[in-house]
Amino acid sequence: MEEFLMKPKVDFAFKEIMNDQEALKSFLAAVLGLNPKDIKSVKIQNTDLRKVHAQDKQGILDVNVLMNDDTEIDIEIQLAEIKIWPNRSVFYLAKKYVDQIKEGDSYAVFKKCVSISILDFVLFKDETEFYSRFHISEDSRRFLYTDKIEFHVIELPKLPEVKEGSSPLLLWAKFISSEKKEDFEMLAGKDEGINSAYKRLQVISQDDEKRRDYEARMKAIRDYNQGMIEAMEKGMESGIKKGMEKGRTEERKTLIETMLTSMSLDQVSRAIKIPVSDIKQIIEG
Repeated sequence: MEEFLMKPKVDFAFKEIMNDQEALKSFLAAVLGLNPKDIKSVKIQNTDLRKVHAQDKQGILDVNVLMNDDTEIDIEIQLAEIKIWPNRSVFYLAKKYVDQIKEGDSYAVFKKCVSISILDFVLFKDETEFYSRFHISEDSRRFLYTDKIEFHVIELPKLPEVKEGSSPLLLWAKFISSEKKEDFEMLAGKDEGINSAYKRLQVISQDDEKRRDYEARMKAIRDYNQGMIEAMEKGMESGIKKGMEKGRTEERKTLIETMLTSMSLDQVSRAIKIPVSDIKQIIEG
């Protein structure tokens, strides 16, 4: 049988890989546009699931990193499509920023906070590049208002093919999205940091306890996504149908748009038993 290898884009596996210092430094350098040698030290701060609500079964398994210059970085992987992802990432990074200050502190205490989102869906439909970087800047003259807040977004479905001279960022994104041994080995041969990450991936994939944790995490993600679909089916289907029966165009459009904040177009189509083409007409109409 072929050697089992975890998928790096599953957040549990990614976090385990990032426990390797060389891999973590290499990844951060690729995303932030730094020389890995300039990153003297990094430290993963959190170890537990972060839950939005007490009843949240899935939780958020992010990688919270503190760099040697005190920059705080939050890395999160999201597999299922969330159309309001920008709002979500702004909320969490703003909370991280605000949590730095205590009563009586000066505003000078604030450290730079960086969000890195690795998405297994297309967020920016009209853009072709797989990587986007955002700052708060003046609209017309584009100078920075502050450098304390920064967002990086990697859209895995947009990745181009690896070529000679491909950037470290593309190599890392390809590694995260890969599932086959031959792809991992090809990428490991092109970058020392990715090679270190691949070795770590091989070790954790053969660890029985970590494999059980990985499979439990996969199940939690699948159950959560299925639960969301079923909840939408029960809670939205009757409302959509009533709206259509009574001809309330704006009502059905609003309901569908609400569903699309947490479900893909295909999922909504299956849930309310309406063709994708008809749903598009409702939204565009």
